[in-house]
Amino acid sequence: MKKSAGWLLGVLMIGVIFLLTSFGTIIHFVTDYQWFYEVGYTKVFLTKLMTQFKIGIPFFIVFTLLIHFYLLSIKRSYNKKIHTSYVGMSEKKINRIILGISSLFSFFATLTVNSSLWFEILKFLNGTNFNIKDPIFNHDIGFYMFKLPLIQRVYYMSISFIIFLGILTVILYMLLVSVKRPTLFDVNHDMQDIPNKRIDTDNLKQIFHIAFRQLVILGTILFVLLGLGYVLKTYDLLYSPRGVAYGASFTDVHVTLWVYRIQIVLAIVSAILFILGAKAKNIRLALSGPVIMIAVSILGNIAALGVQNFIVAPDEISKERTYLSYNIDYTNKAYGLDEIEKKKFAADQNITKEDIKNNQETINNIRINDYRPTKQYYNQRQGIRRYYQFNDVDVDRYNIDGRLTQVFLSPREIDETKISDQWINRHLKYTHGYGVALSSVHDITNEGQPDLLIKDIPPQSLVKDLQIKRPEIYFGELTNNYVITNTKEKEFDYPKGDRNAETFYEGTAGISLKGLNKILYAIKEGSFKILISGNITQDSKILLYRNIEERARKIAPFIYYDDDPYLVIENGKLSWILDGYTLSDNYPYAKPFGEDNTNYIRNSVKVVIDAYNGDVTYYISDPKDPVIQTMAKIFPNLFVSMDKMPEEIKSHIRYPQALFDIQADVYKTYHMDDINVFYQQEDLWDIAHEIYDREKQQMESNYSIMKLPEEEKEEFLLTIPYTPKNKPNLTALLMARNDGENYGKLMIYTMPKQKNIYGPMQIESKIDQDTNISKEFSLWGQKGSTYIRGNVMTIPIENSLIYVETIYLKADNENSLPEVKRVVVAYGDKIAYENTLEEALESLFGVDEDTTPIKDKEESEAIIDTKGLIIKANELFRKSEESQRNGNWAEYGKYIDELKGVLEKLNQM
Repeated sequence: MKKSAGWLLGVLMIGVIFLLTSFGTIIHFVTDYQWFYEVGYTKVFLTKLMTQFKIGIPFFIVFTLLIHFYLLSIKRSYNKKIHTSYVGMSEKKINRIILGISSLFSFFATLTVNSSLWFEILKFLNGTNFNIKDPIFNHDIGFYMFKLPLIQRVYYMSISFIIFLGILTVILYMLLVSVKRPTLFDVNHDMQDIPNKRIDTDNLKQIFHIAFRQLVILGTILFVLLGLGYVLKTYDLLYSPRGVAYGASFTDVHVTLWVYRIQIVLAIVSAILFILGAKAKNIRLALSGPVIMIAVSILGNIAALGVQNFIVAPDEISKERTYLSYNIDYTNKAYGLDEIEKKKFAADQNITKEDIKNNQETINNIRINDYRPTKQYYNQRQGIRRYYQFNDVDVDRYNIDGRLTQVFLSPREIDETKISDQWINRHLKYTHGYGVALSSVHDITNEGQPDLLIKDIPPQSLVKDLQIKRPEIYFGELTNNYVITNTKEKEFDYPKGDRNAETFYEGTAGISLKGLNKILYAIKEGSFKILISGNITQDSKILLYRNIEERARKIAPFIYYDDDPYLVIENGKLSWILDGYTLSDNYPYAKPFGEDNTNYIRNSVKVVIDAYNGDVTYYISDPKDPVIQTMAKIFPNLFVSMDKMPEEIKSHIRYPQALFDIQADVYKTYHMDDINVFYQQEDLWDIAHEIYDREKQQMESNYSIMKLPEEEKEEFLLTIPYTPKNKPNLTALLMARNDGENYGKLMIYTMPKQKNIYGPMQIESKIDQDTNISKEFSLWGQKGSTYIRGNVMTIPIENSLIYVETIYLKADNENSLPEVKRVVVAYGDKIAYENTLEEALESLFGVDEDTTPIKDKEESEAIIDTKGLIIKANELFRKSEESQRNGNWAEYGKYIDELKGVLEKLNQM
């Protein structure tokens, strides 16, 4: 009875300890399950859990039994060979200790396997072929991407397991010696005297012999595993940095590979010699295998060094030609550069007035504003309150008044660090941002600032088709805290005069805080106030993971996400688009980039997140990518075809700059497909440089709306110019297309080699050398003000090029905003330096008398409805009052005249 009570107490104590140590894990699991259920991805959540159960339970049982029977076999062998007696511990107790050790080790091994291998196992089982084979071993690339990583992980775990078994073997023998005293005794001897007898030397030798034999078995297995390790090392040669290019080189294939193959055989031979040597008690024989392996390894390294220096180096181009071709071919495939369409650009430099007229949509979308001053302007003029923040300014395009127009767009979010540190304010009151600021990249006000098309709170739009009906932003880039909605405390909606507009959340997001959930989420968030707050009711909901990157990563952590999400206005709603990538470092022969040695990348996913409801949808944007095909097999309920993406969203997808910049960087070298040219690095390119502000820097890739030479209409493009290595002239333009069926197509336009085409830095030099410009720069650079040089925009017009650079003036005080003061247009040897782009173009190409001035035409087309005119009138009236207060009567008169014109139009309408 006492024994049963003891067992019951022990089980109860174990249960209590387990509950206390696992309490946080249980809370985390329950709340995570509820959140995945809320966002509609329960099956994604359960895929990991069920896989871990399917792997973990059998693994734990098999591993426990394996270790248990192994240790029991040691004990039985010990008892059989050595006469023993117990000292203070029974046979059953020793068996329980062995079972406990086996279970404990298996438990931690299972945790390790489940946490690190579950996804590798799923990729192994669902791997998709690339239908491309490596050139050395003739395996499909899918083997290296999906299967080899698991095999390598299992190999290293097996090595660790054998070593650990060796340690366990020694520990068990020490335990047995301490509790089961070996002695030599006569069967008639008084058993009470046995424990006090000294251990006989012969028995010690016998113990050592048994233990040694056990360790020999483990050593033999270890040698076999080392042989497998050399098999895996042969595949590592495909990622060798030894040769002139990345991947297996001449020396790797003709020397190192054969050394590894010899080592595979020697590992098996070593295992046999180890057994024979141990059996014959011949240490030299037992260790001869490892000694030979070490000698072969040393000789192999010497041979490889000799071949590299005395055979390859004197005739490197001949010896490495084949492997260079592999490197070029597979690098281009890994980065998607093999599909770049190559074209010649004539660079005729014969633009006429007619060409300017025929490319008016390109001209109307040349970027005059820069995103950095624009962000400053948005925050200073549209921030409205100190807690509002425009975190980033993104580039997109919209059809405005029937014209494709490139715009800057930024959401107005709440900066949670600028809200008073009160729990109610942080989590119940200030729950969401509100509205956006939007302006054309081309148009500026008379003050040289972005001309806003959407502004203020509530959002006021001058564009009929860009009205925002749901401006609240509950999910964004700055929404890092949880919030609780539908409480007794009304939410702050937006500032409204002397008071604030308030609201209740009407969306679908959130987890109910009914019943036990209130306790669960109080524990999860570490906030006792959730539990005791009188503002939280049965109708209240908690919104978690509101940061859009964190939200997407929580659902699908195996996708790599862009750090530049952007907002889209569609059907009066606000939605985020976040680019997702599939990456790998296992593509054979492909040159890696970055600290993680990644050498394969695809933009395979477009994640769309509703800014109000938090709905997350994963669209497959590159269905040809075998990696995303594999992910779709593993998570069939996660991904959606791009065909199902709403057209209003699809019209705003962009080729991501992050991917384009990586491709552009790799292409600097890998555009050379001639082996001799590649080896000599004769045609290396550089990303072009420019002067921004007053510092020389590498140019950023830029989105632009322009018309390609062979096309009939303008489109949204991402471009970057190249120059020859260490030379300033333009050599090529890399472009990515973004619209419709052409989305994702890459094109390279190469310049004629027989003539010099000015590059951006040469244009910068011409600007510096212009006496009129330099005089004004000197004047502006004096105390009290400074000038800022904007980006150099490279614009193709028909078969010619023009360069456009904006010049800003900024007063030397903290609150001053940069203002566009001049625009430089360079064409061939000519430079125009004028107040506006239109004036600069007229200076270079003349005026078309039949054409309404560009600016007037745009402004006349921009205001198309009564609402827009009223907003314009209010803005002009506000500016006139401000000018009157400042005593600027010239500006006051100008605004009054403009106001009269607007009122006349209103009267006519």
